[in-house]
Amino acid sequence: MHVLIAVDSFKGSLTAMEAAEAIARGVQQVQVGATVDLCPLADGGEGTAEVLVSAKGGRMQRARVVGPLGQPVDAAWGLVNDGRTAVIEMAQAAGLTLVPPDRRDPTRTTTYGVGQLIKVALDSGCEKIEVGIGGSSTCDGGAGMAQALGVRFTFDDEVRDGGGFM
Repeated sequence: MHVLIAVDSFKGSLTAMEAAEAIARGVQQVQVGATVDLCPLADGGEGTAEVLVSAKGGRMQRARVVGPLGQPVDAAWGLVNDGRTAVIEMAQAAGLTLVPPDRRDPTRTTTYGVGQLIKVALDSGCEKIEVGIGGSSTCDGGAGMAQALGVRFTFDDEVRDGGGFM
């Protein structure tokens, strides 16, 4: 018997690889001698960088950035294609799992740390940046990310009074 295990993470409990390995152990207990292939998946949220880096033979990196509530977090990101491409996931810097349930208010969280990760990747010489945007705790539309990259938002009275996003 040949079994392909293609599974995503279990938010907050198992990475895609941990889930695939657990399922493989179960398959091998009930079907001794089965050939098992692991194919961890990701949907753009938690685990996306790890899955893509593993599939492309890259390496993971870490950077300390501003988390969704403004506190520092250690965020993982990946390098692939001989360090020319960065793989970043929003969930590492602005993810829902970084916010305690009693503080989950998307109008009070930021994507600033995502911009910081992009800046780290650019400073590392990356020519291409892939960003998975799943698992977010925020609805700032990337404004925090843009600010971390140097964008300044200004509003004149017409925009402010005209029901802009502020």
